[in-house]
Amino acid sequence: MKLSKLFLTLALAATCLTTQAASNNPYSIYTANLPFTMPEVTAPTFPNRLVNLRDFGAVGNGTQLCTEAFEKAIKTLSEQGGGRLVVPRGVWFTGPIVLRSNIDLHLEQGAIILFSGDISLYPVVETVYEGKVTRKCQSPISGQDLLNVAITGRGVIDGNGQNWRPLKRWKVTDKQWEKLTSDGGVMSKKKDLWYPSEDHIRLRPVLLHLNNCRNVLIQNVALQNSPAWNIHPLMCENIIIDGVTARNPFYAQNGDALDLESCRNALVVNSTFDAGDDCICMKSGKDEEGRKRARPCENVVVSGCTVFAGHGGFTVGSEMSGGIRNVLVKDCQFLGTDVGVRFKSTRGRGGVVENIFINGISMYNIIEDAIIFDMYYGGKSVTDEMDGIEQGSGKTLLVPDETTPIFRNITIENIICRGASRALYFNGLPEMPIKNITLRNINISADKEGLFNYCEDVKKENVNIISTK
Repeated sequence: MKLSKLFLTLALAATCLTTQAASNNPYSIYTANLPFTMPEVTAPTFPNRLVNLRDFGAVGNGTQLCTEAFEKAIKTLSEQGGGRLVVPRGVWFTGPIVLRSNIDLHLEQGAIILFSGDISLYPVVETVYEGKVTRKCQSPISGQDLLNVAITGRGVIDGNGQNWRPLKRWKVTDKQWEKLTSDGGVMSKKKDLWYPSEDHIRLRPVLLHLNNCRNVLIQNVALQNSPAWNIHPLMCENIIIDGVTARNPFYAQNGDALDLESCRNALVVNSTFDAGDDCICMKSGKDEEGRKRARPCENVVVSGCTVFAGHGGFTVGSEMSGGIRNVLVKDCQFLGTDVGVRFKSTRGRGGVVENIFINGISMYNIIEDAIIFDMYYGGKSVTDEMDGIEQGSGKTLLVPDETTPIFRNITIENIICRGASRALYFNGLPEMPIKNITLRNINISADKEGLFNYCEDVKKENVNIISTK
């Protein structure tokens, strides 16, 4: 009897410890009761050690270059076992910053890290961009093969992107065009495309690139004005993006806000995105390189986020050749994006997108489609693609192979959209239709209803489209 009581006491104590451990992780709420299995995601911890950037000779006057001070501070802190590098109030003008393990780069309120547009400060390195290995200038902030790394605080990181990006004439007003192209650069023959220099356009990097890192926290900071993509975690695991603002001018070419590529166990919560391209985007490599990498983007929760301008509020693809699975997007709001929920791919990608759950999205003033599946992204028109592959035309239907993208098992529910050009546009491939899609509690007012083309097992429950045309 005494032994039984002892076992009961020990069991209760173990339960209490487990509950206490869960309550000590504020992010455990995001992985509870998911429609797929996903481990808890925890924030990295750091030694209780602080160093101040000023102590390494940096001057935050916006003109003195602080590259060497950042390097010395991070190296010193790393050699001591890690801790927090405090960037105080000021404008800290610098070249590239390379992070190390066990470092929390912390920007105090009023701190601005402003990166130089001088291309000579950024060595050309091998990297991954748009799903393929390539060579670009080193990213303004980067880290590779790191354990426990963070960028936190209430400051701003500015990539000085106008010194790198091309500019299309039709995207801006006359005054903006005159101002943005007044400092030299190269103009196209038709005078409708400007870029700072051939090297800048060819070598422009993403603002923040983290490759193969584990236990990553990006919290509360604002990252803006990137040369290309803004935030690019690649093959990272146990990553939290919380309370972040990622913004670019609406005309920023390839100015994606967040591209989560081949990452596992990730949270994107309570953040704001406003960009010149896709905003919250899931990727996993492009074509044969992505299939060989075979690293899906999986176990991702996006919750409580706001998206303003951008090509897509939440986007999957088009580089998804390694697969994307087990993703929940909930309780978000999209205002003024080109497309609300966007799935895109094309023949040649391969890869499987499955187990995607989108629940509780409010949209307003969507310029194009509220919800779209486009399997002809960046390729020929549907008419061109269909020519010669229709069954019954006397010609052969394409046979699916490893290069055929697959989209299946996707649930989209509790969607409200007021104002879109088109409500729903589902355009699959004849040889590989979009399969097992559930639409539940959908209310969209739009100019046009849209269409379902090459889709199988589409379940519609309480789908209401108010079309003005």
